[in-house]
Amino acid sequence: MPQNKRALGTEMETLAAEYLTGQGLVLTDRNFYCHFGEIDLIFRDGNTVVFVEVKYRRAKEYGWGAEAVTRKKQETIVKCARYYLYFRRYPVDTPCRFDVIEINGTDVHWLKDAFDASGCC
Repeated sequence: MPQNKRALGTEMETLAAEYLTGQGLVLTDRNFYCHFGEIDLIFRDGNTVVFVEVKYRRAKEYGWGAEAVTRKKQETIVKCARYYLYFRRYPVDTPCRFDVIEINGTDVHWLKDAFDASGCC
């Protein structure tokens, strides 16, 4: 494993992208940055746009990755998602979903529809 945090983050995002691609999702964007923040991965799942936050923990003793997706972080992701849909000119009624991939050691867990963002999309 790389010692550099950014390289490790990129490696974990790649692992998450490969996992979700293997589940039939189609990767459309990585590391979408805007003035609100950043979204790690963006996929299509049929007609649904899926915004994915990737969280890595070296061991379970450090807690679950999803615990780090606080309400504040969720609000940031939702703002970024709104901007993404606008920027990429998606129709206003495009269905979307917010997932979390937590990687704990070598275990990958997919939390589909991890948090509610009613009114976002």
